[in-house]
Amino acid sequence: MKDRHYRTYTDEFKREALELLKSSGKSAGQLERELGITPGMLLKWRAKYQVVTNEREAARLEPSDLEAAKREIQRLERELREMAEEREILKKVVSIFSKKGA
Repeated sequence: MKDRHYRTYTDEFKREALELLKSSGKSAGQLERELGITPGMLLKWRAKYQVVTNEREAARLEPSDLEAAKREIQRLERELREMAEEREILKKVVSIFSKKGA
């Protein structure tokens, strides 16, 4: 079986490509061909990242609001599972101690 080698792109390249997509007026497909990147990649990056500009510092990539929300949901689901496990343990402890007192 062949090992797949995926191309990786720097955050700077992604940021510049997304800025081009926003400002050039060209389609995502056309820019992908010109930049030599995989078809559909720009749209995935646009969904995953947002370009943040600030007066004091250079533009940078940050997770999009949707990505940040997905991460928060994952964190909350993990916390919920932990709390459910703790609740079950506490129920068993209460059950054990209530039997001893009876």
